[in-house]
Amino acid sequence: MPEAKSSAPDLIRAVGLVRFVDRKLLLVRAGYQDAFYLPGGKIDPGETEVQALHREIREELGVELSGADFYRRYVTDAVGQGEGVQVSLSCYSGGLDGEPEPAAEIAELAWMTREEYLARPVTAPAIVALYADLDPA
Repeated sequence: MPEAKSSAPDLIRAVGLVRFVDRKLLLVRAGYQDAFYLPGGKIDPGETEVQALHREIREELGVELSGADFYRRYVTDAVGQGEGVQVSLSCYSGGLDGEPEPAAEIAELAWMTREEYLARPVTAPAIVALYADLDPA
């Protein structure tokens, strides 16, 4: 008899950098995505969350991360990843050693207020929840 497929949804473990200045959040958009999200990404096998965050910031923004303080974890639907796929996004605050620039798969970088983000045609549920915590209406 064939093995039954698990009905549990897929879960993507990811980390993101929270840079929130003057009510604006630093966000990026990959060339293959419509939604803006936090700089960061998936955690590779054998990496800690903090190691993954340092690597992703270097790759995506071309700068080094200084410090990494855990802020909060969000588990929500993963935008653009298919039906039933969820993301467990561990958010960290930290500094940057220079001016971030889009690199690797990042097509755009923007500083957005909550209102600007919510006006976008596609938003990521984890980022909507993060804005609600950072800048309550």
